[in-house]
Amino acid sequence: MNQPSKKNDQIQHTNYLGPEYAVYQRTNIVKIAASPSVYNPDDQPDPDLLEQYDNFYQTTKSLLVLFQIMGVMPIERSAKGKTTFRWLSSTSIYAYCIFAGETIFVSMVFRERLNLILQPGKRFDEYIYGIIFLSILIPHFMLPVAAWTNGAEVAKFKNMWTRFQLKYFQVTGTPIIFRNLSLITYTLCIMSWVMGVAVMLAQFYLQTDMLLWHTFGYYHILAMLNCLCSLWFINCTAKGRVAVWMVQNLHKALESPDPANLLGAYRDLWVDLSHMMQQLGKAYSGMYSMYCLLILLTTIVASYGSVTEIMDQGLSFKEAGLFIIAFYCMTLLYVICNEAHHASRKMGPQFRETLLNVNLSAVDQRTRQEVNMFLTAIDKNPPTMNLNGYANVNRKLISSTVTSIVTYLVMLMQFRLTLMRNAQLAARRANASLSSGNTTTTSQV
Repeated sequence: MNQPSKKNDQIQHTNYLGPEYAVYQRTNIVKIAASPSVYNPDDQPDPDLLEQYDNFYQTTKSLLVLFQIMGVMPIERSAKGKTTFRWLSSTSIYAYCIFAGETIFVSMVFRERLNLILQPGKRFDEYIYGIIFLSILIPHFMLPVAAWTNGAEVAKFKNMWTRFQLKYFQVTGTPIIFRNLSLITYTLCIMSWVMGVAVMLAQFYLQTDMLLWHTFGYYHILAMLNCLCSLWFINCTAKGRVAVWMVQNLHKALESPDPANLLGAYRDLWVDLSHMMQQLGKAYSGMYSMYCLLILLTTIVASYGSVTEIMDQGLSFKEAGLFIIAFYCMTLLYVICNEAHHASRKMGPQFRETLLNVNLSAVDQRTRQEVNMFLTAIDKNPPTMNLNGYANVNRKLISSTVTSIVTYLVMLMQFRLTLMRNAQLAARRANASLSSGNTTTTSQV
């Protein structure tokens, strides 16, 4: 089978591991093509091979280490080609300690922000502003439930990636090489913290009741949210690249002397990749579900605060801070949904289009059967990003979120207008009673 060129982001793999693995590769191509497309955790390949071909782990290791340092996801590389999660591992114990220390400080900030809201004499809009900064603190307290309880599923997802890359090489003869992904990962790790610090410093200068020491309780939370967005971006980008490479190799498989066996192997690879997309949403379902709810709540409240403040007092720096928060939240949601949309499109419609364009009259009966089985596999295993049944992550999620924001914003504005009308009626009644009292006093005199 022909090797993909360098312009396809892959390199030739001649003598990559020496001649002793050449026979291993040829025999396993037939074995994989005939095997069912089911991820079997009991089937343990050679750990050295898994480690050798796990380019995704090697290029994205910096983000995994950052998550370990922050205590967000205490998974670890326990052996060659194997990622594990244990509640009593050294990584997990470190996460407990760092979380306990952060919780003490975040609780102090939460209490101070709550006391500011409970102070008497504040306007209704000022209560709304305070809710935003309280809601941003909530993800920290939800971390053990939303993240750590899914640690085993995250480890399973990482191991699926590792095995898939070895399997891809056995079928195609070329390793998966993610060019520039390491640089992208390092950049996103740095930018996640820079953006978190920048957003809170902007709030310190734009919000009069935001003290400098309060901002230190938010930095790691915003950095965590940014890192989760980066994690989603990296995984979707990697899956999209692999899908494109598989489409290109699929054309070559159809032109090979024995296309039926190769189509069966590619179908198996495609189903594994589709299962990985579903496992990504399942593994991080708690974090990203909380993510979406936080974005919805914060954007609604920030938008409402901006509109009402402009209506009451005109443009000011206070509205600029609220606009920054709303724009920041919607940008994160857009990146997540848009990347999921592109990955699903490359996995689904592009594969289906390639297979539907096959001239079935020019191939043998076995190849026609494999093409039909491939199309059936695409229909039975749709490559959608799903948060464990809570929601599908695609561009429709953006439109539904915007619709919900507008709906709740209208409801809040109606509630505010009702309060203003009731206040005006009460003032008029008070003035009327005062006027009638003055008239009675004058007539008595």
